Amino acid sequence: MDIFKLKKTYLSVKRLQEITNVFIKHGFGQIIDQLQIGKFIAIKRRFYKFGRLTNQPTLSLSERLRIAFEELGPTFIKLGQLLASRPDIIGSENVKEFKKLQDKVPPFGIDDVNKTIEKELGLNTDKIFKSFNPIPIGSASIAQVHEAVLLNGKKVIVKVRRPGIKEQILTDIRILNALARLMEKHIPESRILDPVGIVNEFSSSILRELDFRREARNAIIFRENFKENEKIYIPLIYKEYTKERILVMEKVEGVRVDDVESLKQRGLNIKKIFKTVIDIYFIQIFEHGFFHGDPHPGNILVTEDGRIVMVDFGIVGKIDEEFQESYANIALAIIKQDFDLLINNYLKLGIIPDNDNIDINKLKRELKEDIEEILYPLYSSSFVEIKISEFIESIMKVSLKHKLRFLPELLLIDKVLIMLDGLARELSPQTSIIEMLKPYAEDIIARRLSPDFYMKKFLKTFQEFKNAIENIPFQLKMLLSKAIRDDITVKMFHVNLPEFLKDIEKSSNKISFSLIVSAMILSSAIMHAAEVKPLINGISLFGLITGIVAFFLGIWLIISIIKSGKL
Repeated sequence: MDIFKLKKTYLSVKRLQEITNVFIKHGFGQIIDQLQIGKFIAIKRRFYKFGRLTNQPTLSLSERLRIAFEELGPTFIKLGQLLASRPDIIGSENVKEFKKLQDKVPPFGIDDVNKTIEKELGLNTDKIFKSFNPIPIGSASIAQVHEAVLLNGKKVIVKVRRPGIKEQILTDIRILNALARLMEKHIPESRILDPVGIVNEFSSSILRELDFRREARNAIIFRENFKENEKIYIPLIYKEYTKERILVMEKVEGVRVDDVESLKQRGLNIKKIFKTVIDIYFIQIFEHGFFHGDPHPGNILVTEDGRIVMVDFGIVGKIDEEFQESYANIALAIIKQDFDLLINNYLKLGIIPDNDNIDINKLKRELKEDIEEILYPLYSSSFVEIKISEFIESIMKVSLKHKLRFLPELLLIDKVLIMLDGLARELSPQTSIIEMLKPYAEDIIARRLSPDFYMKKFLKTFQEFKNAIENIPFQLKMLLSKAIRDDITVKMFHVNLPEFLKDIEKSSNKISFSLIVSAMILSSAIMHAAEVKPLINGISLFGLITGIVAFFLGIWLIISIIKSGKL
């Protein structure tokens, strides 16, 4: 076990040295110095550790950070992509730069692919596939994708995780956690960004992405949710061939939704296809509460008969009914220019600054003034001309100004709408997503006001109350059992108790100090009286030294008491 720990430590230190050197190279030496990790910098780099650039000195800070992340590989690219969806943390300018992060890496060899498949499934590839294309159709930092044919003749897509990627990511996460704690310790102003919280959020996100069984479960849920909808098709997952590091999914023939020329050649109605895509996403958000979080054109295909096919379910969002209602109110508030409704619901989905003295009414008033100032110019155009990204970025700027933070689900929905808005500009420029959003938002609000909704809510509350009542005898039984075993612990907290204990401790220390000084004075007198040798002019040397020390200690004690102001 110690050997494994030693290896892990060695790998972490080696990787940390690599990370510090890359950040130094791109001009972040001052931060490395603040974090006090200079000992991990290679000797040859210590001469310019305070930030001298080795290349591209004219680039902005966000550009240099993006380049550093790309150089550091998969973990940092994924972290940058997560931060690109969090303007409330890094600001809109950094978001624009981080969106440029490319997750494209050279493919790994077919031998590694075969080893992974055989290890996960316990079978040789020729026992599973009739044919397997060794050339991947896509390669990214976590996995690559191959085309294959099963023994039964079914065409499939095989997603295989990159060898060693999990170990590399776990090492990087350990380092990121350590760096985040150092940031909070040595750079106090960074605490408002919650670096440890960001790393924890990123860690859980990327570890979920590494396990293809989660992606398979997501696909199965989507397939079940849309089983009655003939406008959309979700590929079948072959569960018997899907494990942590391998996913086998039905291959569906289709063209990318943004391949306008191919769609026209097939005689398909572009505007109708776009409306179907938007309807599908609004159904996911406002009805299912479970939505596909990465709607870039490569993940949305169109079949010969005009059905929409969705692929890649690694990123999904989940929201409850209350969230759906708040977001519906936000949509209606934007359409109706009702800024009070907009602010109230954004605050429901946001995190108010951590300040006990904050005046909520004042915050709302200031938010309204800022939002009105930014959004009113946008309303001079029609909804078709307005980009959703302009609305969202405007609101985010105001939120950043007032130090608001937002739930990841809200930011993921905003990201989805921005991507769909971009698709609208390509497929149907005369269609407004904002106006298409209106009927779904109104339907949500209408459902929340219906008698059926209140009846369901009442029954749910009644059931929770009934469960609580039924649980009382069990809880009393547990309480009595603990009382009989003398196993009850009472925890009390007094608001001023820590300060009170500190005062008591200081006082007791001063009393102890006074007793020691008194004892020294008494000892000095006794040594003088007993003429303890050696003597100088008839005075005991030890007695004299003890008396002098006691005198100065006594003076110091009196000064400290006077300074405390508690004479």
